[in-house]
Amino acid sequence: MASPTVTFLTITTPGDIQRYLRQNSLFSDLPEDALREVAEFCRVRRYRDRQLIHARGDVPDGMFSVIAGSVRATTSSDEGREALLAIMEAGAWFGESSLFDGLPRAYDAHAQGDCELLFVPRSGIENLLDRRPQIYRNIVRLLCQRIRLSLFLLETNALLPLEGRLANRLLILAQAEDHSISPELRLSQEDLSQMLGMTRQSINRVLKLWESEGIIERHYRGLRILDFPALRRKITDN
Repeated sequence: MASPTVTFLTITTPGDIQRYLRQNSLFSDLPEDALREVAEFCRVRRYRDRQLIHARGDVPDGMFSVIAGSVRATTSSDEGREALLAIMEAGAWFGESSLFDGLPRAYDAHAQGDCELLFVPRSGIENLLDRRPQIYRNIVRLLCQRIRLSLFLLETNALLPLEGRLANRLLILAQAEDHSISPELRLSQEDLSQMLGMTRQSINRVLKLWESEGIIERHYRGLRILDFPALRRKITDN
């Protein structure tokens, strides 16, 4: 399901980029001169709804941060079955692992609705890291968060039934990159079925039950979490 269209340019100058980086955990502790340097070699890219950002197997040329809109990370089987790995919202970084292992992109990334991204080219960040190795600490922290999340998802997928897995995924989606919580989730039941590997009918049955219990509220753009403690209990009760 598409996010609201980005109809204006939220970042237009190096000064805007520098202020954006200052608010982002990956670069927020850099001195001003380093931030100015990063802002000079970064570029703002804008994509239309469903436009390909990078494909699985592409040679990595940089990493991205979502300024506005959202991005779908997907992979497909040889038979054409698609799995939705993640939806990256504003503030999220993606593509950083390929900068260090040099391997091709591991998934397809498409714009979900019109979106605006900050592109950090590989050449620029590598030169900066050579001179300011303290940035490695922030990137390693980000990669560790990714690993912990992956292990957590593997554990819950293996041990929990559908209700617990769905509750767990909604709670993860509600938490932004900066650890803030948003009850509003812009994704469809088809998105959830692709994430969890379950049928849309099964997802609909559980969501309908939770709506009757006052835990969530469904609408045409997605859903809203009304009762976080009750949703967490769906995990522990299972």
